[in-house]
Amino acid sequence: MKIEYLGHACFLLENPTSRLLIDPFLTGNQLATKKADEVETDYIFVTHGQDDHVGDTISIAKRTGATVIAVVEVVQYLFAPAEIKTLAGNIGGKQKTPFGSFIFVSANHGSGVPGALACGYVFEIGDKKIYHAGDTGLVAEMQFLADEGIDVALLPIGDYYTMGPEDAITAVEMIQPKWVIPMHYNTFPVIQQDPHAFKDAVESRNLCQVKVLNPGEVLEI
Repeated sequence: MKIEYLGHACFLLENPTSRLLIDPFLTGNQLATKKADEVETDYIFVTHGQDDHVGDTISIAKRTGATVIAVVEVVQYLFAPAEIKTLAGNIGGKQKTPFGSFIFVSANHGSGVPGALACGYVFEIGDKKIYHAGDTGLVAEMQFLADEGIDVALLPIGDYYTMGPEDAITAVEMIQPKWVIPMHYNTFPVIQQDPHAFKDAVESRNLCQVKVLNPGEVLEI
């Protein structure tokens, strides 16, 4: 499986049969190395309804025919009026798909949509499990992810709007993944962080391996 970082909280997960795009904030993101019309995908997962996560979802979905997945209220409020393919769920719900399965998990953050909850996702694709935390601070539910056997955790480290590096280290201790990829940093001045300092802190504690990806770079697992 390939995990490509597209900047901010956007990732493209790809195996031989499926492509999953998460939080496609490309247009307006000065760090993004791909344009929205250059991305091909089968599914688009949106963690919440704020602009820097919804991003180019609708235009990509219309062009590619991808199915957009989000919590119910985000789908109803933002995506149903756009007449694109959607799939809605909510926290704790597991859904099976042709690529495998995914679970909506808790995130502690504003949703950007009235009545909606922000979320993260745990994807099970083949024999791999990937956790995308979404925008969040520490949440108690992270401790239960240790039982899931997470291969790669995608965690925000930017602080200010989400957890910063210190809390992200605590999240790693709770989740116990094999790999961590930091995200949601350096896009804006208020979330400037040194991802390599985070990497050194995690690895010096022998918690897991950290892969710092620049936009456009790939981790293959």
